[in-house]
Amino acid sequence: MTRIDPTGLDTRPAQVWGGVRLVPLVRSEPVAGLRLHREVYGGYGPATVDLDDRTVYTSYVPHGFVADWTGTGAEQAAYGTRLGDEGAPPGVPVRRLHRMAKRRQGERRMRFLPLHLALEGYLALHFGGPPVVWDDWSREALRRGLSPRAEAAYAGWAVPGLAEALRIFELHPGQCGMLLYVADALAAAFVVPHPDDYRRLHPTLVEDLYGELVHQYAYYGASVPEFTARIRDGAGGIRTLADLRAAAREQERAWTAAHDGLMARDLLETPYAFSRVQRMGSFALYRFLPPFLRGGQEQHIGELITDHKGRTAYLKTFRLSENQIRKGHLLRQLAAHDWHLGRTAEALGTSYEEVVRRIRSAGLGGLLDAHVVAQRVRENQES
Repeated sequence: MTRIDPTGLDTRPAQVWGGVRLVPLVRSEPVAGLRLHREVYGGYGPATVDLDDRTVYTSYVPHGFVADWTGTGAEQAAYGTRLGDEGAPPGVPVRRLHRMAKRRQGERRMRFLPLHLALEGYLALHFGGPPVVWDDWSREALRRGLSPRAEAAYAGWAVPGLAEALRIFELHPGQCGMLLYVADALAAAFVVPHPDDYRRLHPTLVEDLYGELVHQYAYYGASVPEFTARIRDGAGGIRTLADLRAAAREQERAWTAAHDGLMARDLLETPYAFSRVQRMGSFALYRFLPPFLRGGQEQHIGELITDHKGRTAYLKTFRLSENQIRKGHLLRQLAAHDWHLGRTAEALGTSYEEVVRRIRSAGLGGLLDAHVVAQRVRENQES
């Protein structure tokens, strides 16, 4: 599996509020055997998640999702995460969780942290650092790798216009997901197995994490045009309600073809690297990373639950900024060449000095041995 399979999901005409465009995703039939519920974490402050090999992930975690494949559907979703009016109080407590995905009640339920599962995969990209003792890298880099790694993101309520848009958008019959655009740039995708799950989890979109690029587009972007359909009374004419209904459906098909062929193309056609996190009966939970290609193409990280045929039952994505794409590309190139700066420079078709500049620009300059790097730069300049 290298691509997201949208089989069973159909788009409906978009709704627009300012610069925010929401494209509903509907299913003719819900995914059988899987439901999603929400688990709210009260209190203030960050949460830490204990991972393997003495690694800790720290972030603001408002809620988790519980995947239930018992077939009972007894558990209900809860609403709301309360934030203090005056900000965090003194002495912020830290909630401690265990693992990004953890089974509950035997083998029939699993709690996982939406988006944080995907972000952990990005932050762990070549986290161990240089495996070879090259002189260019400091002892700290060789001993601790890239620890700590940190990335900034915006909560949905900090993205201009998003909270109001989510509040007023109407839900379609059978809606099981949405594609969220800001200034007509795809910001996020969200898919769940059942329409009831979506109705309960729709408010959580304002608490999700969104990238720096999405925030900038929302802040500086202009309003986007609304979806409009014009039915012309051409040859043959529209004489009955059946004629009008057929013309309206033709407009819907035209919108779907335009959207699937243009707006969501990069998301669906990008080949991803999938890593399975948990198996849940006939379903499986994955997180995925893009190829980190340069050149302006939009790229997303995310998490996915598929059925036994690989079809999407659950999906949540996070759009990377250009800086994050460049950082991922650089880390991939370094790892592919055993973190040797000279060979990495040759593979990239650039100079040793430029590779050093990119490492520093990516926030990893503290891992370099400054004295050795300065000496090599002088030697290159003299030669």
